[in-house]
Amino acid sequence: MKSDAVKKGVLRAPHRSLLKATGLTDEEIKRPLIGVCNSGNDIVPGHIHLDIICQAVKDGIRIAGGTPIEFRTIGVCDGIAMGHEGMKYSLVSREIIADSVEIMATAHGFDGLVLIPNCDKIIPGMMMAAMRLNLPAIIISGGPMLAGNCPGVGTVDLISVFEAVGKFSSGEISENQIALLEDYACPTCGSCSGMFTANSMNCLSEVLGMALPYNGTIPAVSSSRIRLAKKAGMQIMNLVNRSISIRDIVTLKAFENAIAVDMAVGASTNTVLHLPAIASEAGINLTLETFDRISKKVPNLCKISPAGLHHMEDLDRAGGIPAVIKELYEAGLLNPDEMNVSGQSIKQIAENARNLDPLVIRKITDPYAKEGGIAILKGNLAPDGGVVKQSAVVSKMMTYKGPAKVFDGEEACLSAVLEGRIKKGDVVVIRYEGPRGGPGMREMLAVTSAISGRGLGEDVALLTDGRFSGGTRGACIGHISPEAAAGGPIACVRDGDVIEINIPERRLDIHLSDGEISERLSKIRHPEKKLSGILSRYRILVTSASTGAVLRDRI
Repeated sequence: MKSDAVKKGVLRAPHRSLLKATGLTDEEIKRPLIGVCNSGNDIVPGHIHLDIICQAVKDGIRIAGGTPIEFRTIGVCDGIAMGHEGMKYSLVSREIIADSVEIMATAHGFDGLVLIPNCDKIIPGMMMAAMRLNLPAIIISGGPMLAGNCPGVGTVDLISVFEAVGKFSSGEISENQIALLEDYACPTCGSCSGMFTANSMNCLSEVLGMALPYNGTIPAVSSSRIRLAKKAGMQIMNLVNRSISIRDIVTLKAFENAIAVDMAVGASTNTVLHLPAIASEAGINLTLETFDRISKKVPNLCKISPAGLHHMEDLDRAGGIPAVIKELYEAGLLNPDEMNVSGQSIKQIAENARNLDPLVIRKITDPYAKEGGIAILKGNLAPDGGVVKQSAVVSKMMTYKGPAKVFDGEEACLSAVLEGRIKKGDVVVIRYEGPRGGPGMREMLAVTSAISGRGLGEDVALLTDGRFSGGTRGACIGHISPEAAAGGPIACVRDGDVIEINIPERRLDIHLSDGEISERLSKIRHPEKKLSGILSRYRILVTSASTGAVLRDRI
């Protein structure tokens, strides 16, 4: 056992003494030591119940003959961090989480890991750590929140509240109506109820093989979630006893499967940041071209909020991710032999699944769209690529041309939206919000929601070298690379420049010649930001969004 390095033999008597100080018995010390990483805290709605999930995991480990060792990691609530300085720290936390899991697992010689995340950056951070360490490992999330039901409004979720801010600024609703939405939009614990980033990543963890089937969709408040957690605890012992490490399961073909399901369910654009980052930990090169190649052949089968009216509980009721896998498998769109930590192959998961509601999970012969939920755009404004959730773009905005309104940061743009200075036909450009320029690559949900709330969601496009929440809808193109702070063409855009978007042809261009772009860029003085602490170090080490915004190993 790997843990023998900290517990076996006379030389390790001091180590055993310290383990006994925690209350462990000789019998417990002799068993495999399983690290249980719990990201529970009191500030994140998706994490306030994780102690219950963690206890179930530990029970499962003990049932199967192991010794669970719980430790904690940080977790940021993107919704609470949204729209202010706090959002600069969200993506940064992904790397800190990965590093902290590596440190704890290696320093204490754990034989296996059960990782308990639930929200946006915690999930990929833990997955990155699992791939880096290459131990037997299982992800078990806390599950999605239920959608709300607001009197006089109907079904609502967090995005309803964000968009209400825009409606209030235009006089469409009152402050009392916003207060009512506040009370009903987030009715339970769990990751926010749409196909936002957290639920997207929890769903894809199943397809990658890192989590048991239904991990992504069983509601947080369901007893089935607790039973799944116990099964995860038991199953990690099976992996440890059989010496099955995570890279034995998660291969390039598994990532291709995950991208296919990503496209079918209309997942968050943030998956285009996180999947390459996870893959890179195993030396797998997952390019933007891979996403676009798969998008062009995999149809969009689901319209989960913000793209449609369904929520995660509806997807679970319809058969969950296994039912989506079934549709794609039967169409020959998945690699069937890739394995899951459950011991089942993709083929076996598909054969055991049922699509119980074709209104929620469209049949492969009746998709919402022939292409997947995400498209990668390139052109003279985004030489290294930009990302759009095309499943959440109305048809008239799939091709679009308009004058630029340029902002060097999110706050200035949000003020312009709320003050009514953004008009129909505009192309809003927010720059210096990339991984390096932000730093931290903030999400623009406050801006995109305000645009939608003011009734401009189908008449205004938004471009940024930052990123978007999984809850964003509309013609919003993020991750534009190279970013402004790295000298990308987005840095030279001026008010009034004509920008052309062509999603079907995967193009994003500014109506300037290459010579004009080069001349403008040569004269630009980038704004300087005074930084300290983690942000100053992050800015030096972070790479482009086009490669997952991972950190360099050295300067």
